[in-house]
Amino acid sequence: MLSRVSQNYELKGSDYKIFIKSNGVHTDIVLPLKNYVFIWNEYFPFEDTKSQSDDFEYISIGWGDKGFYLDTPTWAELKVSTALIAGTGLGNAAFHITYYKDIFEDDLTYSINISKEQYLSIVQSVKESLKYENDKPINIKTTAQYGENDSFYEASGSYSIFHTCNTWTNNVLKKAKLPASKWVAFDDGILYQYKKFKNSK
Repeated sequence: MLSRVSQNYELKGSDYKIFIKSNGVHTDIVLPLKNYVFIWNEYFPFEDTKSQSDDFEYISIGWGDKGFYLDTPTWAELKVSTALIAGTGLGNAAFHITYYKDIFEDDLTYSINISKEQYLSIVQSVKESLKYENDKPINIKTTAQYGENDSFYEASGSYSIFHTCNTWTNNVLKKAKLPASKWVAFDDGILYQYKKFKNSK
């Protein structure tokens, strides 16, 4: 399977620690909220969350189908119409942004230290995947947040069975020359690469 075929990667430095996080289905990239490279809350304001709190250290970024994000808070609530639209690539995409105070490693969360160049590559990939209005990311006004510290933004592209949320994450990692698979649809292909990387150290 392509999800088990490793993409070549380079370890260029250890300036920044990031995390690859899954909820068991969907992967996010978790980044330091602020550093000398980028200040994420200037791009995704705290004011767009329900809590509007600013007491965080990390930002979690995930790309996916807008219908899934807004209409399906749990898999039990998945509608056939939502699944059909997403699977055929006819729906719109969105970013789900979540702020965290702490992140801890477990079987679904892995860390890796990366270089400034690789961090900038991730920043650029996120920027290129967003939609803008007046040079600012477009916040999706909704009450469908999963908690007090998350928000949604309009994204480019469309979700399909061939380009899932995990495909997007994997492509971002590949572009940054970080551990990744040739191609993935599910989270296990990405987690496999990071578990293998962790065990190789």
